[in-house]
Amino acid sequence: MSLPDLPAQRPVTAGVDWAKDDHAVSIVAPDGQQLDRFGVAHHAAGLRTLVRRLLAAGVAEVGIERPDGPVVDALRQAGLTVLVIPPAQLRNLRSRYGSAGNKDDRFDAYVLADTVRTDRRRLHPLLADADATTALRSTTRARKDLVGHRVAVANQLRAHLAVVFPAAVGLFADIDSQVSLRFLDRFPHQERSTRKRSTGSRPNAWPPGCAPKATAAAPTLPSCTPGWPTHPAAPSATPPTRTPPSRTPPSRSRWWPSCRP
Repeated sequence: MSLPDLPAQRPVTAGVDWAKDDHAVSIVAPDGQQLDRFGVAHHAAGLRTLVRRLLAAGVAEVGIERPDGPVVDALRQAGLTVLVIPPAQLRNLRSRYGSAGNKDDRFDAYVLADTVRTDRRRLHPLLADADATTALRSTTRARKDLVGHRVAVANQLRAHLAVVFPAAVGLFADIDSQVSLRFLDRFPHQERSTRKRSTGSRPNAWPPGCAPKATAAAPTLPSCTPGWPTHPAAPSATPPTRTPPSRTPPSRSRWWPSCRP
């Protein structure tokens, strides 16, 4: 999809440098003069202020670095044309304006707005997504935030245990696993685990389904079973004495091996 031809009156363009907590915005006139520059916070009220000020300035096209997120959704719901300029391309565009290459949010917002003004023919507007795609992106974004929050909390727990309970840090592979959290719930500090160990009690700290399975003992062969040969005795250092053959009938022990301990 390409942009329509320029109208007789060139549109006012804007650039939004997206950030985690706040966003830098620059509004550029058709002749390249910067009309306004401001910042908005990353929350619902801040996004409403962003849209209201852009519409009041007559902005029709907005340049931004990322193709999704709450900022893009708010701009598109307001009827503004969103043009995506990747961060690598923006990094190369800074040299056009004589910048030393240092990261500056306000300057990047101006570069985005002026690039939309001068190079709009080479940019592609962001197409509208289907409802399923929008829901999938929202779910993926929420999962990414939850995973990041879990990793941050696990790092905080590991740092705290390194101070108050160092022995529990490397006890399990994952500090936030089920068995690790069950262990910490039973032994919340070093003193309690030492007291339990000194009394000789061994509490079962394994959660259900995580305890190691007991291995079956290997079967032992009977040593006095009829028909099983017994091991010969170890050779003695002194030679055995020869006894004369007996004329008594053979005893039963000749056919039945004697039991040895």
